[in-house]
Amino acid sequence: MIGFGIYSGTYLVPVFLGQVRGYNASEIGTTVFIAGIAQLLGVPLAAGLSQRVDPRITITFGLSLFAAGLYLFSFMTPDWGFSALFWPQVVRSFAIMLCIVPSVGLALGSFEGPELRYASGLFNLMRNLGGAIGIAVVNTWLQDMTRLHALRLSEALGRSPQAALDLLTGLSRQLGRLTPDLDHAQLMAEALMKQVVGREALTLAFDDVFRLMAYVFVAALVMVPLCRPPRGMTSPTDAH
Repeated sequence: MIGFGIYSGTYLVPVFLGQVRGYNASEIGTTVFIAGIAQLLGVPLAAGLSQRVDPRITITFGLSLFAAGLYLFSFMTPDWGFSALFWPQVVRSFAIMLCIVPSVGLALGSFEGPELRYASGLFNLMRNLGGAIGIAVVNTWLQDMTRLHALRLSEALGRSPQAALDLLTGLSRQLGRLTPDLDHAQLMAEALMKQVVGREALTLAFDDVFRLMAYVFVAALVMVPLCRPPRGMTSPTDAH
């Protein structure tokens, strides 16, 4: 679950910025770098809490905060950039450490010596496997929901044909200033309208995917009571 959240959540934001906002690699990097800073700031707090508080309490708070951070992304519009994405990224990235550190302690605290190395390798394998499956799942959700929202937007335009026609005519007039060919202007207007509908559908799909991920992490809270801290649990930082 943690691998699913870490990799999928981190993957979706650059995809949104690239496909919806049209950002290049440099612009995406300057927008998402805040996530790394929030993770760094969360490390000492997560380590301190895991040593002083029952790790189940820490991971419960972490999963809840992670779900809240993902839910904040579900209100995105095509205009969202650095300022709008700032707090959702901070909340989600800070919560990551409150999930990782106690989970490492719970999983590896009872192992020592060679067993700790093997257990750590298996733990990392499962986290990476969760990330790989998660990215595949959210991509499938994104594609399916984009098609669904595009269909719904097309149906809405079909129910209001005059409004759609007026919009298309207005676009044709505006683009007619760029080319003397009226037929070419009409084709450009239709392409632009299709692009706008596709962008809106994709944005709504991103919102749905983040909302679904938030619900998944809320549901994951039912597993926390099943966790039992091992006796003499080593420090989570040592287990890394």
